[in-house]
Amino acid sequence: MFIKPNTSVVGPGDPIFYPSQSSNVHFEGELAVVIGRICRDVPVEQATDVIHGYTIANDVTARDLQKSDGQFTRAKGFDSFCPLGPRIETDLDPQHFADGVQIQTHLNGDLKQDGSTSDLIFDIPTLIAYVSSVMTLLPGDVILTGTPAGVGPMEIGDEVEVSIAGLGTLTNKVASR
Repeated sequence: MFIKPNTSVVGPGDPIFYPSQSSNVHFEGELAVVIGRICRDVPVEQATDVIHGYTIANDVTARDLQKSDGQFTRAKGFDSFCPLGPRIETDLDPQHFADGVQIQTHLNGDLKQDGSTSDLIFDIPTLIAYVSSVMTLLPGDVILTGTPAGVGPMEIGDEVEVSIAGLGTLTNKVASR
């Protein structure tokens, strides 16, 4: 578990700023769960009751800093390292489908990640129960659920598109900071 500061959040079309402290910044397309009410110690069986909806996330990570620091705060916490959007969908149930919901990430038009929510290591209710056992969750808090195989580096000038069936596509370009 790690925390991304609210200053890391940007929207669709906003730039992802490549920090000068890193030379190895990666994309990670993910499903994001948006919390709908104040909650703590949520039992797994009641976890869906606290979900407002779902959106798309790109869990941008400076891999070299992640490795050198031994923890994730700096590597994942830079301003612009958490693009979210394009909208919050309240009617999606990513676990309702036997095959899950498809997640794809394209870098400059090339498919890099192609997975499904059925591949999640932990299901969404388990994630909510775990996180809420540590901290109180507030409306608007976001839990990222994990990324499919295929994460990789991106460079200044690249365009990253994360698509999730039922949610649309989140597009951001990488820019110099």
